[in-house]
Amino acid sequence: MASVRFTVTPTKAEDLPGVSDTSPDMSSRSSARVRFGSRESVNRSDPLSEVSGGVTTTGATAGGGAETPDHSYVEQGEEEMDTRPKVSSLLNRLANYTNLTQGAKEHEEAESIGEKKKANKSPQMGTFMGVYLPCLQNIFGVILFLRLTWVVGSAGVLQGLCIVFICCCCTMLTAISMSAIATNGVVPAGGSYFMISRSLGPEFGGAVGLCFYLGTTFAGAMYILGAVEILLMYIAPEAAIFSSKGPDGEGAAMLNNMRVYGSICLLLMSLLVFVGVKYVNKLASIFLACVIISILSIYIGALVSAFKPPHFTHVPASVEKTTDLWRQFCQGTDLNASCDDYFLHNNFTKIDGIPGLASGILSENLWSSYLSKGDVIEKGSLNSSNVAHSPSIDQPYVFADITTSFTLLVGIFFPSVTGIMAGSNRSGDLKDAQRSIPIGTILAILTTSIVYLSSVVLFGACIDGVVLRDKFGDSVKGNLVVGTLAWPTPWVIVIGSFFSTCGAGLQSLTGAPRLLQAIAKDNIIPFLRVFGHGKANGEPTWALLLTALIAELGILIASLDLVAPILTMFFLMCYLFVNLACALQTLLRTPNWRPRFSYYHWTLSVLGMTICLVLMFISSWYYAFVAMVIAGMIYKYIEYHGAEKEWGDGIRGLSLSAARYALLRLEEGPPHTKNWRPQLLVLLKLDEDAHVKSPRLLTFASQLKAGKGLTIVGTVVSGNFLQSYGEALAAEQTLKHLMDKERVKGFCQCIVAQKPRDGISHMIQSSGLGGMKPNTVVMGWPHAWRQSEDPQAWKTFINTVRVTTAAHLALLVPKNISLFPSNSEPCAEGYIDVWWIVHDGGMLMLLPFLLRQHKVWRKCGMRIFTVAQMEDNSIQMKKDLATFLYHLRIVAEVEVVEMHDSDISAYTYERTLMMEQRSQMLRQMRLSKSDREREAQLVKDRNSMLRLTSIGSDDDDDTDGGERDRMTWTKEKTSQYRATHSGCSTPEGFRDMLSIRPDHSNVRRMHTAVKLNEVIVNKSHDARLVLLNMPGPPRNPDGDENYMEFLEVLTEGLERVLLVRGGGSEVITIYS
Repeated sequence: MASVRFTVTPTKAEDLPGVSDTSPDMSSRSSARVRFGSRESVNRSDPLSEVSGGVTTTGATAGGGAETPDHSYVEQGEEEMDTRPKVSSLLNRLANYTNLTQGAKEHEEAESIGEKKKANKSPQMGTFMGVYLPCLQNIFGVILFLRLTWVVGSAGVLQGLCIVFICCCCTMLTAISMSAIATNGVVPAGGSYFMISRSLGPEFGGAVGLCFYLGTTFAGAMYILGAVEILLMYIAPEAAIFSSKGPDGEGAAMLNNMRVYGSICLLLMSLLVFVGVKYVNKLASIFLACVIISILSIYIGALVSAFKPPHFTHVPASVEKTTDLWRQFCQGTDLNASCDDYFLHNNFTKIDGIPGLASGILSENLWSSYLSKGDVIEKGSLNSSNVAHSPSIDQPYVFADITTSFTLLVGIFFPSVTGIMAGSNRSGDLKDAQRSIPIGTILAILTTSIVYLSSVVLFGACIDGVVLRDKFGDSVKGNLVVGTLAWPTPWVIVIGSFFSTCGAGLQSLTGAPRLLQAIAKDNIIPFLRVFGHGKANGEPTWALLLTALIAELGILIASLDLVAPILTMFFLMCYLFVNLACALQTLLRTPNWRPRFSYYHWTLSVLGMTICLVLMFISSWYYAFVAMVIAGMIYKYIEYHGAEKEWGDGIRGLSLSAARYALLRLEEGPPHTKNWRPQLLVLLKLDEDAHVKSPRLLTFASQLKAGKGLTIVGTVVSGNFLQSYGEALAAEQTLKHLMDKERVKGFCQCIVAQKPRDGISHMIQSSGLGGMKPNTVVMGWPHAWRQSEDPQAWKTFINTVRVTTAAHLALLVPKNISLFPSNSEPCAEGYIDVWWIVHDGGMLMLLPFLLRQHKVWRKCGMRIFTVAQMEDNSIQMKKDLATFLYHLRIVAEVEVVEMHDSDISAYTYERTLMMEQRSQMLRQMRLSKSDREREAQLVKDRNSMLRLTSIGSDDDDDTDGGERDRMTWTKEKTSQYRATHSGCSTPEGFRDMLSIRPDHSNVRRMHTAVKLNEVIVNKSHDARLVLLNMPGPPRNPDGDENYMEFLEVLTEGLERVLLVRGGGSEVITIYS
């Protein structure tokens, strides 16, 4: 067995990677993977390191010598210094750890490269510039300028406040959970993806990370659609490419214009991001200034409206003369001119669209006014009359373009509160990320929440409800509705909102590819590996291309109101899992869970998670269902095909807690018979090259388990644990590879012991934990035990039988295991025969049923044979057995075999004589291994005249015909034998030993075995598998070899045999 060596090579200080949580190789269980630098490299960098750990003694030495420094501690630790760094050097590296922003190389590589080229500048960004302003810019977006007035007009001020409050509460609770996670260590590139994946594992991290990526990508499409809507409706309506001749096709023409201009904008923005992110970052401050100026102009305009409201319409002075309204809806100015029927049957009045803050219009706008698609937008207090005449689309009426409801408005508004992850994504640029991220993010959410809530009140108090419900501003001369309130001119809002939406779109197209690149570089999703590559400077080229293609799908939808609920789902799912991660870590009380941000509680995280889930189904249940299906498919894909990562995630901690709870529950009492299932301990033997001798044993175990229950695969390595630890690891890896090959779900256990029988005994005693302990041992039959190279093999087998009996465990011994079918060789037909000789708790009944659950044995029938003695009523026995099987719900053919007493045959006598002669000869003669084999062959040759061959047994297959010669006695051997033995001092004495009479009890046992074997072979010679009761070994160890011979006789002539020994408890019941 080759030994395993671990070599720790000296490295320079600048070559040492930072202590990064992103490295999948960081594991507390395998410190040999981490290169900390050797003792020599530390000494070169720190000349005082040789004495830094020394302890100086001031007292006299025992011999009265001079005072000398005691370096015993350093000397004792020299061997560990190669793999364990000095405390001073470790603290130095931890203190100087720097993180890199998204889009750069892997952290370890970039750190070493950067230190070689030039010293990295320490991050200097504070809370305001690094977290607060980026969050503000990402949260404020297109919905505030284009849809918030419409939301207030449709839902009313009260329900509008409710919508805003719920969405802001969701993001605030998520920000609290995110702050706790972000301050529990360093958060590298990837932001929310990194936090979720390292807290919930690669499966959840990959699924939610991709959902967050899709949400960010569709957000880019939404921002571009918003910018195009502002351009075509409020800045340059004449730039429209498609136009309709009639009002019917205006909507379709507008959608086509949105698609064309949106695709052009997406292409230009993608090219700008491809050329360089630095240009996007330079424009970020301009875009942020546009947002702030636009919001300030709204507040100033609202205050000014209290004193001087803007006049877009006026109240007519007289109703007796024809007015502007008459001229718009009639064909002339005369009172008898023909007019629109809807106009004639209703009272039309001009009102002030912006009555101002002091007008008291707030009381009218408190309540909701939801409309169906095609309804005319009208004042709530002046409803139209119910007449059959519907308004004509040829007249300047304003119609509702979609059916509105509370749930729809929630889905459309929620994207305006997203963007809270901007601070955590910039953690590498912050001076103190663990302080800045919580403060900056929470302040940004408070600021935006105040702006949104106050905007709802201001819009309801300054603008008439009819104008608020006019989504595109047709009633206010085609102006942006929120722009009518702005001061000094609506163009401030129009231009500001256009540039802010363009900036938000650029930010999304910049962040989404880097998020995809972070997921791809983690290598948890194999088909995304190509997107981890990019330009030489780390820019994600391929990821940008995929992002642009997905964003184009959103642009082809061409409706802001339809795209917004899609990204709402993805963002809500991401926030849901951020809250779940925080709650899980808090409830599990993981030792590593020590966030600096202390203002969190698991109840807040659970509340945030609940709100996210409710909002998902409130806004759009079918979108929520689709998003969950996508996330579930990604989760399952990563689980089955993704790379295995050990990140110390919370799901693993949850599994440990659940396992502990379940084990404690199982410990409460013994399992009921209905719950009994074979928990296997499979004992395998390895050869000198660490290869499994009987791999089919594990194949049989997999067929028996059908993937359910506990399976422990164990082996014993001979030797001393201190010297054979490497061999034990190699043996464990061999077992794991074999288990993967056979698709066996279970555990490996390798024990190092001086003697195999002791190791097996220890394994049987110590395997399992609590209620999850093995109740069945599976072991192979000792192959060719008569001529075995290891004379202790069959003794170890018998000792194992005794140990399992003492431990009250069931025992399964497949004989001729090499002839058992593999998992790819299903039995097309045949029978599984059960020979029920002794009641053993029902094991013989249950095992065939379990085997037939597997595809290999599924088509096999089941036959049960039992043996009747002379005094038994065989007909009644057959009826009772059939009734018993009926109650057990087991389908099988039943047959009772009668065995009559008969005289002992010559074959039985000679077979017993041969057994006892071999046993006595090997006890009395201490010969070498080759001589022992020859003596065993001598006994066999003596009985060859009777043609007694062991049909189908393991030993006949491996008997070497070249060794069938009789033993030749030399003078040296004869003298040696005479000196050590007294009973057989001459070859004549040896022949006298061969003429002994066999023991009567052995003859009776052999007689029973021979007769039973004849019956079994006669009935089951064509069976695919034969199950037999396995008799127990004798109490006196002197008869062990006779016991092995009895089992050989019992199973002669059978191709596949499974010897079964019960554990002393019932394993099957007739009750439900």
